[in-house]
Amino acid sequence: LSHRYDAGKDGFIDLMELKLMMEKLGAPQTHLGLKNMIKEVDEDLDSKLSFREFLLIFRKAAAGELQEDSGLHALARLSEIDVSTEGVKGAKNFFEAKVQAIHDASRFEEEIKAEQEEKKKQAEELKQRKAAFKELQSTFKQ
Repeated sequence: LSHRYDAGKDGFIDLMELKLMMEKLGAPQTHLGLKNMIKEVDEDLDSKLSFREFLLIFRKAAAGELQEDSGLHALARLSEIDVSTEGVKGAKNFFEAKVQAIHDASRFEEEIKAEQEEKKKQAEELKQRKAAFKELQSTFKQ
């Protein structure tokens, strides 16, 4: 896999990343649905999608081997990529861009979470300082 997109990632799409991808494509899946999607093309049984396995989704879609209501069918239909016209390179770019986008999104979410934690900590410290100050005041008032 090209390391240009694969910033600190493993070049695979795991369950959580697939969940995010399907949500972004507007076809959210249940946990079980996601597991089944991976299981259907997971040739090496590592519970995540490699690029090769990802390509398999489109091959199966083209061959009409995917159930209409399956998550894989939705993924193939919604991913704005036609492997037959764009070929493997187009699929590879899409896959890598998706891995990258998912990575960026989760990194962004992590940053937001860290920021919220920091604010919470500051608010808590402020509360404690005020309480300590009040206690100090009451000591002087006696």
